[in-house]
Amino acid sequence: MTLRQRIGAFVDRPAVQNFIIGVIVVNAVLLGMETSDHLMATAGGLIRTLDLVCLGIFLVEIGLKLVARGPAFFRNGWNVFDFVVVGIALVPSTRGLSVLRALRILRVLRVISVAPRLRRVVEGFITALPGMASVFLLMAIIFYIGSVISTKLFGDAFPDWFGNLPLSAYSLFQIMTLESWSMGIVRPVMEVYPYAWAFFVPFIMITTFAVVNLLVGLIVNSMQDAHAEETNAATGSYRDEVLARLVAIEERLAAQSGDNVMLTKPRE
Repeated sequence: MTLRQRIGAFVDRPAVQNFIIGVIVVNAVLLGMETSDHLMATAGGLIRTLDLVCLGIFLVEIGLKLVARGPAFFRNGWNVFDFVVVGIALVPSTRGLSVLRALRILRVLRVISVAPRLRRVVEGFITALPGMASVFLLMAIIFYIGSVISTKLFGDAFPDWFGNLPLSAYSLFQIMTLESWSMGIVRPVMEVYPYAWAFFVPFIMITTFAVVNLLVGLIVNSMQDAHAEETNAATGSYRDEVLARLVAIEERLAAQSGDNVMLTKPRE
């Protein structure tokens, strides 16, 4: 086994992966502690030192993966994700780049790339994106139509909510999420336009109870497909292993039968 193979086997060990997950959790706690002025005043030096230690561990891990996998490291999307997230922490702490320094908390997302179960959830979500794009397009069309109608119907009496298309779209989005939709928007509008329910109720039925649930259904279906593929892969691997063992046993029995025939064959 070459040095690169030994390094790759070491990095892929379950114990190493569990250790990295532990470091990610500790680093997340440290980054949260940095938001407390009291903790930073009393133990700021220790917190920053431990944060640098965590960053050093991440850098060593990525360095070992680069050595083990070479250019193939960047062919894996999760490796690129880890590389970018960790690299953000190396950005100088200048005034113009202070926002990037605040994005160090994104290192917590590394737990997704390390934990297989979380990775499958994200992969399932990404798989559902093409179908979700069609649903989002349908949602955009419905919102555009609803914004035009509500602006023309209610814009004069309620300019703060329906004065133009952006305001109407935002108000309709609030209604879709059912956040203070009745007492906050619809009932005040109905005091001026008693038949406004004829617009708002169908809009809620279409968007909240139909289109949004369609999105949820697409995601759930994608998760089930991903789980089914994983189960089939595991079953196929187990079946191949069993077949290989059966073939080995058959060959061994055949060899033993041949030896017995040779032993029992009478001499001429």
